[in-house]
Amino acid sequence: MVAGRYEEADDEARIAAELAVSVDDPAPVYWADNDRGIIAFNQGRYEDAEEFLRRAAEGARRDGSDSAEASALGNLSRIQLALDRVEKAIDLARQGVGIYERIGHTLRLANARYALGVALTQAGRHTDALEQLSEAMELFEANRQRLWQGTTHYRIAQTHLAAHRPARAAQHCEQALAIGCIGGDRIRGIVQITLGRALSTLGQADRARACWLEAKSLLDPAGAPEAEEARELLGAEVTV
Repeated sequence: MVAGRYEEADDEARIAAELAVSVDDPAPVYWADNDRGIIAFNQGRYEDAEEFLRRAAEGARRDGSDSAEASALGNLSRIQLALDRVEKAIDLARQGVGIYERIGHTLRLANARYALGVALTQAGRHTDALEQLSEAMELFEANRQRLWQGTTHYRIAQTHLAAHRPARAAQHCEQALAIGCIGGDRIRGIVQITLGRALSTLGQADRARACWLEAKSLLDPAGAPEAEEARELLGAEVTV
């Protein structure tokens, strides 16, 4: 899944869940549902993702696994954002943060703060978002999670761009591309879209176009829904 090979990852998660059901072992089932929810989200199948993640959260709660429940809640928060249910997304992410703070799981707390930061960005609460994302970055760095550091740089870039700070957004996008991100070519293409937007706002039209061309070349083969955004930006030929 980290490499962006979602169909293969989904098959593996499905098989793992089927085997776990056959031996009446609940934990692999809700962890597989969690993984399949993430995969469906990355493929743009939001209704499927929501169903998988609700099942994951409920299964973990029944089994008494606080960590697994919090993970599913954080991922479910991302689905709510995709469906434009921003306040629900913030509430779910805060629940995840609260669970991890209570049980003292620092790496997972980083993921929860990341999810909350993303939700707060979409709500337009940029200062609060940057606080959560910066704390997540520190935890990822302390746990040597470089790909998550890169991904968090991208989210910080999004927040700065939304707050009309394109130069800082471009800087964080470049750091994300240099470090690498979770999600393979798809996320790299999405970062290139954001970098192009920042550069275009700064009046660097040629560099912006190069970013969008690179994004298209990465996103088209993956069948990513964001490929259409890259094509639209290339066709617009205007500052965005």
